[in-house]
Amino acid sequence: MEEGEKMAKENSTTPQVHGGEKELTRRLGLMSAIVLGVGTTVGSGIFTSVGGVAGTAGTAVMTILAFLIGGLIMIPQNLCYTELMTAYPEDGLFIVYFREAGWDFLSFFGGWSCFWATDPVGIAITSLTVANYLAYFTGWGTGIVRAVAIGMIIMFTALHMIKMDAGAKFQNVITAVKIVPFILLVVVGLFCVTGSNYAAPAVEGVSPGIMSLLLGIAATTWSYDGMQTCGTMAGEIKNPHKNIPIALIGTVLLVTLLYTGLSTACVGLCDVSILATSNAPVATAFEAVPFIGKASGTLAALLAIVVVTGSLSSLIMFQARVEYKCATEGYWWKSWGKVHPVWKTPYVSMLWQSAFAIVLVFETTLQTLLGYFTLICLIRNVLCFCTWFKVRKKSNYHPTWRMPGGVFMAILAIVPTVILVVTTFIDAPLFSTIAAVLAIGSAVPFYFYFRKANAELIAEKKAEHDALEKAMAAAQGE
Repeated sequence: MEEGEKMAKENSTTPQVHGGEKELTRRLGLMSAIVLGVGTTVGSGIFTSVGGVAGTAGTAVMTILAFLIGGLIMIPQNLCYTELMTAYPEDGLFIVYFREAGWDFLSFFGGWSCFWATDPVGIAITSLTVANYLAYFTGWGTGIVRAVAIGMIIMFTALHMIKMDAGAKFQNVITAVKIVPFILLVVVGLFCVTGSNYAAPAVEGVSPGIMSLLLGIAATTWSYDGMQTCGTMAGEIKNPHKNIPIALIGTVLLVTLLYTGLSTACVGLCDVSILATSNAPVATAFEAVPFIGKASGTLAALLAIVVVTGSLSSLIMFQARVEYKCATEGYWWKSWGKVHPVWKTPYVSMLWQSAFAIVLVFETTLQTLLGYFTLICLIRNVLCFCTWFKVRKKSNYHPTWRMPGGVFMAILAIVPTVILVVTTFIDAPLFSTIAAVLAIGSAVPFYFYFRKANAELIAEKKAEHDALEKAMAAAQGE
């Protein structure tokens, strides 16, 4: 192993340090890293969006292909993330990679887009999904559904903010509990499908073809987003150079298999047009299981509640680390970078994140949230993968795991995502333009505001990074 890699590995096993104060410490093992990825991804995505994907792709076969290809696209992306994470095992994910590439505005935009477009949005979606599946049993109206969603956000915020270790244990347990019945659900569904449903007429208003398939793949973005979750808390994972690659690669393979299997079962159990209009699509599909009918739908709804609750817990647990990282780098409000002296969690960032999620629960619908999330997430992913071409030439770049194929694999991560961005713009040009202008246009003035207001902290952090890079370069030259 090169000397620079040894230094990186030594640094990865100690607490992160900023401004002379101890920050977040490495308390999460391999199991927690895997649980973060699987527990976050296998959740509201499939239980919320399988109907939306069916309505966009148009036919049963296109729906299955959308989930399969959507998962396959994630393989090169996760390989790219794995290499970047082992090179820079810090909290913050793409915030760190943009910083190391020297793209300060994009580093800030990463956090800005997370807060305003994806992270609280994700919490709102998952909480509403749990509440909607509960309403499958109770018949609750919109007001009660929203109240239940808000109550769950408050509960999990308190758990992960005040008792992080207990929250991590809860996350491990609920992920283990939900994966086994999820697999059984897929197996039962596949055994009970009706062959004619795979040849059912297309959803009204959809013309099956390449365009509908691409839109279907884009619609799976919410379902598959979250596999890279452990990178957001990479600064809190023990032995990251070993545990992160295992967690990421294992997550992408398992989730793709599960999602493709469940989507195949759903469109085989239920006419795709009915699936596309259901608020609880998985439960609706499994009502068609022979002999047990409604009881099967009930079991599917119960599983959905358990699975999505696990995802909600996971999102609240890790997402606030992005804004926390921005704050410690100087590109956010400083108070968001505070770590509670007793709880050892970024409590200010977590409180703001959950507060905004609660506002979204009141003010928006699931489909609106999903559409906005998809576009911004795709754009940010493309830019993130481009950092690999810049940082791999730096003297402080010493990943302990390298993706096979190098440049070719990085291109495979970028090109399909670019195609999905373009497809999304073509399908909804006005909405896409407004979303992009709002996200980027609002970021510019705040970027310059933080550069001026936090100039001293930004200079301090830059000096720290430059000193570390020089030390690594000197060690490599010896």
